Amino acid sequence: MRINSAVKLGTVATFAAIVLAACGSSSSSSTSAAKGQTLNWMEASALPSMDISKATDQVSGETMNNTGEGLLRIGKNNKLTPGVAKSYSKSKDGTVYTFNLRKSKWSNGDPVTAQNFVYSWQRTVNPKTASQYAYLLSPVKNADAISKGKQPVSALGIKAQGKYKVVVTLTKATAYFPSLVASPTFFPQNASVAKKYGSKYATTAQANVYNGPFKLTYWTGTSDNWSMSKNANYWNAKNVKLKKINFKTMKDPQTALSQYQSGKLDATYLSGQQPKNYKNSKEYVERKSAGTFYLELNEKKDSMLRNKHARQALSMAINRNQFINKVLEDGSTPAKGVVATGLASYKGKDFTDVANVKSASTQNLTQAKKLWKQALKETGRKSYSLTFMADDTPAGKNAAEFIQSQWAKLPNLKVTNQNLPFKTRLSRSQNGQFDVVATAWGADFPDPISFLQLFTSDNAYNNGKWKSAAYDKDIANANGKDANNESARWNDMVNAQKTLLNDQGVIPFYQQGKAQLVKSNVKGLIYFPTGANWDFSKTYIAK
Repeated sequence: MRINSAVKLGTVATFAAIVLAACGSSSSSSTSAAKGQTLNWMEASALPSMDISKATDQVSGETMNNTGEGLLRIGKNNKLTPGVAKSYSKSKDGTVYTFNLRKSKWSNGDPVTAQNFVYSWQRTVNPKTASQYAYLLSPVKNADAISKGKQPVSALGIKAQGKYKVVVTLTKATAYFPSLVASPTFFPQNASVAKKYGSKYATTAQANVYNGPFKLTYWTGTSDNWSMSKNANYWNAKNVKLKKINFKTMKDPQTALSQYQSGKLDATYLSGQQPKNYKNSKEYVERKSAGTFYLELNEKKDSMLRNKHARQALSMAINRNQFINKVLEDGSTPAKGVVATGLASYKGKDFTDVANVKSASTQNLTQAKKLWKQALKETGRKSYSLTFMADDTPAGKNAAEFIQSQWAKLPNLKVTNQNLPFKTRLSRSQNGQFDVVATAWGADFPDPISFLQLFTSDNAYNNGKWKSAAYDKDIANANGKDANNESARWNDMVNAQKTLLNDQGVIPFYQQGKAQLVKSNVKGLIYFPTGANWDFSKTYIAK
């Protein structure tokens, strides 16, 4: 999504105080809303985690975004609105933020205090927590040193001044920091509840408390279905209309469609031929996502996947347009790189156009065969076998079958597909138990660095272990010496993506689009392409 004025790349606001506009009342009224305010919602994957410090996936993020709330909230069109903080200010040099908290409560009645934020952020950067999202706190003073075990957690640049004031000190000015604090990783956590449940904390609905519009009322930790109910203790509860949200995991799109048609679901995602069949329906919606699917190659495993020509051959063998137009048909588009199209622009030019390396995401089967033969020769092989890992969802299975058919055109290559449950695929990816894996990333905030920082040598999400000193330097400059220089920072990021693509460190696949059917009486849905995607706090069921 194009960056709005609140978070322009490299700009540092100089005004001393920023007072957020009030949320306003709900667009519904007692006369337009139906009595039964229950929303039945489909998810393609089960809920893996509700631990703010440990969750990494979109389903968890979406659930946490509606059961929790940070200092700020991201609303419609990625605009920041008040959260627990009713106002905030920042220093002239942009390195110190002061957040003034409203008096609000957790679902168990405890007050939400500044100490809850301090505890949460410290828990996330604590190396004992092993949070894969700890890097998001890198702008906060001493966060990186703490994550590496070189500083105590008490040195983190967040302090509580009394119960209702949070002061955050950054290492350097970070233009997108207000958007960061609106993401689930920066939400507060209740220390007494976390200590009470110990290792079982946030593993079930009951082993947690919530400060958002809703509270999780059913989730066993392994169940395919989960439910939220309105949180009566939420500070803005009077404007929350839904009483309950039921989430159902539906891996089979035809089953989901049948449930939608019978009234058991209020919304369903479409795949395969379904989008084409329902495109003229008044209930059909296409959601553009700042999410990119790409293939990671395990370069640590053997010499073949470390070979640049082999990686280029695998990429050039894929006809992305055919996959989009003949297989998905859901509004997705071929990926030009790892950064999503429309996420950011500078001087009227989209990042993906400026940082594009066409050969890294365009089919050229003749060249692919030539490069593959060259790679076999360079690694001393006559043939090669690999396993392609993907989710066991319909989309994951379709992708695996398509990739397998494309790579079958390369000489002396055998591909075996492995489709696994989402949580298993995540675990194996993180542990390096794969040859090639289809994975995806959705931007947590509207800045190219949200994607690009994934592929530095030391990033926990760099599962393929691709390395480049030039790439690391460009990312370090974008986050360091050029942080306040918009033009230089932009060039750093452009050069970084070009380095990644020229070396085919990953294989860009497609940018996600979501085709959806939504009942016409479901009103007030807030969708945003970055981060957790959905906010149900303004949603209601009309008569």
